Amino acid sequence: MKRNIIIATLGLASLLSFGASAATVVSADQAQNMQSLGSVSVSQTASSPMSIREQLSAKADQAGASSYRVTELQEGDTWHATAELYK
Repeated sequence: MKRNIIIATLGLASLLSFGASAATVVSADQAQNMQSLGSVSVSQTASSPMSIREQLSAKADQAGASSYRVTELQEGDTWHATAELYK
């Protein structure tokens, strides 16, 4: 349950972000109609959901993806997130 709340927070944070990043978070339903480009992951010590979102979005941009979907999120002293990239 806590993981779902954090994933929802990441999605909401991406909608509220004013960064220059072009990659956006999509839901599983939206991703069904998109072409997968692979996946990326990020890990940070003492991080926050917003920081993780920014890193995932930057990696998606670097890979040429227009969107990404968070598929795994672990929190604690070290945060880790994995996302599927889509075009």
